Amino acid sequence: MSTTKHNPLQRLSALGQSVWLDYIERGFVRGGGLRQLILDDAVSGVTSNPAIFQKAIAEGAGYDEPIGRLTREGRSAEEIQDALTVEDVRDATDLFASLYASKQGHDGFVSLEVSPHLARETERTYADAKRLWTLVKRDNLMIKVPGTREGVPAVRRLIADGINVNITLLFSVDQYAAVLEAYVAGLEARVAANQPIERVASVASFFLSRIDSLVDEQLIARKDPSVKDLQGECAIACARGAYAHYLSVIEGPRWRALASRGARPQRLLWASTGTKNPAYSDVKYVEALIAPDTVTTLPPETLAAYRDHGEPALRLPEAAPRAKEQLAALAKRLGTVGIDWSAVGPKLEEQGLKKFVEPHESLLATLRTRMAALR
Repeated sequence: MSTTKHNPLQRLSALGQSVWLDYIERGFVRGGGLRQLILDDAVSGVTSNPAIFQKAIAEGAGYDEPIGRLTREGRSAEEIQDALTVEDVRDATDLFASLYASKQGHDGFVSLEVSPHLARETERTYADAKRLWTLVKRDNLMIKVPGTREGVPAVRRLIADGINVNITLLFSVDQYAAVLEAYVAGLEARVAANQPIERVASVASFFLSRIDSLVDEQLIARKDPSVKDLQGECAIACARGAYAHYLSVIEGPRWRALASRGARPQRLLWASTGTKNPAYSDVKYVEALIAPDTVTTLPPETLAAYRDHGEPALRLPEAAPRAKEQLAALAKRLGTVGIDWSAVGPKLEEQGLKKFVEPHESLLATLRTRMAALR
């Protein structure tokens, strides 16, 4: 492992970008693995999703005792899933409690997602988020809510209630602009109700490698050499556009009024940072998007790769001024070969929801099998 002085992950933290881990598992949290990453690699948060929990519970022998006990108590598979995930998240939030306190609530968050089945239902998403917030009972919890058309109004209400929110499955600048607006409006609603806003926190999770995977597939199918150079370029261009929009908002008078009351910016979080195409660098989606007041969440493999050969530098701020123009040019070039850039985000959103529903259902099936064996 790199020494602290030369560890690229530590240097990211020094540049103002938070490093979160996209992984959670009971043995890893309780056995000291997460604590070691906090100490050695400046890991300052954890993200989770149904796929991560499905893998953890399906493969983790440490879950057998509670599954057996809860089964004998007459709990359903859904209730056992709740109990296991809430306990894991509590354990992780407690590990970050001192960091959360020392950073005055700027870092040290653990994310827990609402049911993916509710992504198209505003009221039920809102209710499930409130339920999870009440169950976990930790100030450094973030509730993950999909940034769908139906999820955005729920985000606004949750922020107005003072609940930390991680808005997930963002694939376009327009989608990101809507969730940033929801955050700002939610804070304004709290101010109007004479409620404090200093400790309300939010991140907007912008998914990267999935964008390139989809667009690259379409570019390869076209077999047009004039656009071959666009392969592997779309995700980072889109992320730069989102960051440019973020800067335009926090530099405006509406945000300055909130900042004067202690409001925290909604940080962009770079998700889906594991490189899916082996032809690309395994740290591609980390290196290009380093900026202060942003978060990069890394699966264990990408975190290890960046520790080994990352080269941190503030590259995103210098790219932001040209981002809008470059994104427009990219969309125009894609259009010349029949790729509708405006359709990419909605398609990825639908795919993303499906990728969360399927492991959620698989987890419940796994639990029912284990329950029968342990009953």
